Amino acid sequence: MWNRSFLILHGVENRRPAEHWQYDLAQQLREHREQVFYPQLPDPDRPALAAWTEAIEAELDMMRGERIVVCHSLACVAWLHLAANRGDIPAADRVLLVSPPGPAAFSWDVIAGFTPASLDLTGLKLAVATPRLACSDNDPYCPEGAAEVFGLPLGCDVDLLVGAGHVTVSDGYGPWPSVLDWCLDPTTRLAVN
Repeated sequence: MWNRSFLILHGVENRRPAEHWQYDLAQQLREHREQVFYPQLPDPDRPALAAWTEAIEAELDMMRGERIVVCHSLACVAWLHLAANRGDIPAADRVLLVSPPGPAAFSWDVIAGFTPASLDLTGLKLAVATPRLACSDNDPYCPEGAAEVFGLPLGCDVDLLVGAGHVTVSDGYGPWPSVLDWCLDPTTRLAVN
């Protein structure tokens, strides 16, 4: 019945506010008659890695057709852990990582359990297709630079968003037209709002 389905995954302290680009993306995809899963992940203020990856796997089980995953912030790192546990069996056909938190961010006790420090990023199979990373040159949660920390070792196609911060509502990311365009056409490059 469905040719493809989308899974949108939020970050820490995110309760899927209507002003956020992910909420808008879910609505826009539904208007295009796409199947969309946009779950509230467990305990967003004090997340636990096992609970998040279990919830994500449950959502993946419901998806049909081409499986496309869009992660923001801490969900990116949850996806890395999920990929590490799956080995060579990718959970998605396409994946977009937006603004993953860098090494220094995991000193915050709330997300410390998600640290990817023990993962061999060069060996992870994130998706069937080459993963896409959209990151900013001034993300306060990844001052080390996500293109270098994640993009290079993961072999991602990288879209560097100049001055986009953490790509949140306060950074001007309510509607984000290019992310919708990428969802519908993976050759689209992501651009600043």
